[in-house]
Amino acid sequence: MYLTRFRFNTGRTEARRLLGSPHLMHGTVNMAFPELPHRDGQGPRVLWRVDRDHQAETKLFIVSPTRPDLTHLVEQAGWPTLDTPGWATFAYGEFLDALSVGDTWGFRLTANPVHNIRKPTDKEGDRTKRTAHRTPHHQLRWLLERQEKAGFEVTRKPVDRQLTEYGDEHELIVRDQLPLQFRRPPEKHAKQDVHITRVTFDGRLRIADPVVFRQTLTHGLGKAKAYGCGLMTLAPIGGP
Repeated sequence: MYLTRFRFNTGRTEARRLLGSPHLMHGTVNMAFPELPHRDGQGPRVLWRVDRDHQAETKLFIVSPTRPDLTHLVEQAGWPTLDTPGWATFAYGEFLDALSVGDTWGFRLTANPVHNIRKPTDKEGDRTKRTAHRTPHHQLRWLLERQEKAGFEVTRKPVDRQLTEYGDEHELIVRDQLPLQFRRPPEKHAKQDVHITRVTFDGRLRIADPVVFRQTLTHGLGKAKAYGCGLMTLAPIGGP
């Protein structure tokens, strides 16, 4: 497994075009690999996420089973005349293997919190419709409901740091959310319009089941993984 970080040159038109289209970014990420892993749900997949901490620091993170080559991305959206390669790739497998029960980490996750609903006019047996959670309260609850099956638990705040009696018990915030609507090329039997709400969570967690948690980090969490959702990364608490 590999973890790769790339910094965009947001002064370039092509960089801004890629950042404005999850579909184009999906294709660009895929081009970094001569062969993509099979989408059978058994093995790790290619996950990616864009972090915009501020305008001058927009970064792409990729987790992948094989090492990517981002030469094409440097030429389109980086600094191609510099002597440095333009991205950094780290061996991720050793880090994953060292994770243990009880380890505590800071984390960031970009996900697509959704739920299935029925309209009041729907009859029993009608197909449900997948729709996005719109409020931070429901988005936070979406993640908390999945933590156990994902092999971790979000740490709780001390009582004296909770802002409210209910709903602020955990070290977890919605950092930002972005409703997205874009078009993909026409495909047989496929809708062209895609609607997702991309939400970024920052928080602290404790590892409960390292085997399951490693799968979460390498397979992703939630829907819309092709469009920049599902990737969780860790950082030492108190670190940068």
